[in-house]
Amino acid sequence: MRSDMDLVFKALADPSRRRLLDSLRKEDGQTLGRLCSQLDMARQSASQHLAVLEEANLISTVRRSREKLHYLNPVPIHDIQQRWLAPFEQPRLRALAAIKQNAEDAMTTGKPSFVYVTYIESTPEKVWHALTDADLTAAYWGHSNVSDWQLGSRWEHVRTDGSGVADGVGTVLSAIPPTRLVITFESPDEQVEEPSTVTFDIERHHDIVRLTVTHEKLAGAEELDAIAQGWPAVMANLKSLLETGHVLPQAPWEMHADAGR
Repeated sequence: MRSDMDLVFKALADPSRRRLLDSLRKEDGQTLGRLCSQLDMARQSASQHLAVLEEANLISTVRRSREKLHYLNPVPIHDIQQRWLAPFEQPRLRALAAIKQNAEDAMTTGKPSFVYVTYIESTPEKVWHALTDADLTAAYWGHSNVSDWQLGSRWEHVRTDGSGVADGVGTVLSAIPPTRLVITFESPDEQVEEPSTVTFDIERHHDIVRLTVTHEKLAGAEELDAIAQGWPAVMANLKSLLETGHVLPQAPWEMHADAGR
């Protein structure tokens, strides 16, 4: 005897039935005639496909006078997502969704974005501390990130040579310890209409942390190339510090600089 899930997969396997579901997703409560006119499908074929969808509980019907209205029932599809995707792929799907969204945003605004994901054997609290503590950022980043990390506060990316010079500045747009930090980032010597934005998302998974860095509203391809080299180097040093207690033997961003000589 077929299970309910077997009926759902069988129903979804046919492209004509998926078209019917798409039509109901856009406009629920359609009559048979309305569905046929939208999809250029014969009434007999549509009736047969709708019967399969109804048996799989993907649609429900209600009679109004002499009309039969068809409604989409998303529950079986949600059950598939919960059973087959959510337990195993949700973190990866969120990353892919973020990448897709950034790509779409770049196409809309004309400004590229960059997303970097790393996994660290640590806790969200320790990762947050490493991102916001001036001494720790000096150790793995080569600059001290100085701020009180309150909403609306200024932050500075200060050199560690004692000069007090800040090579980057910005504003704290969001600070939700220990899961999310959003800042603007710009050079203090450049006047820009809209600074770039950096988002740190920190997610715990048992004994590890998934750290996602999203750098948006970049000025162009040249800045994107620099960011694509810089963030992996900084995050590698951060990962090493948290997992081993010391940074990498050589500053990883120097590897890119040496390669360009």
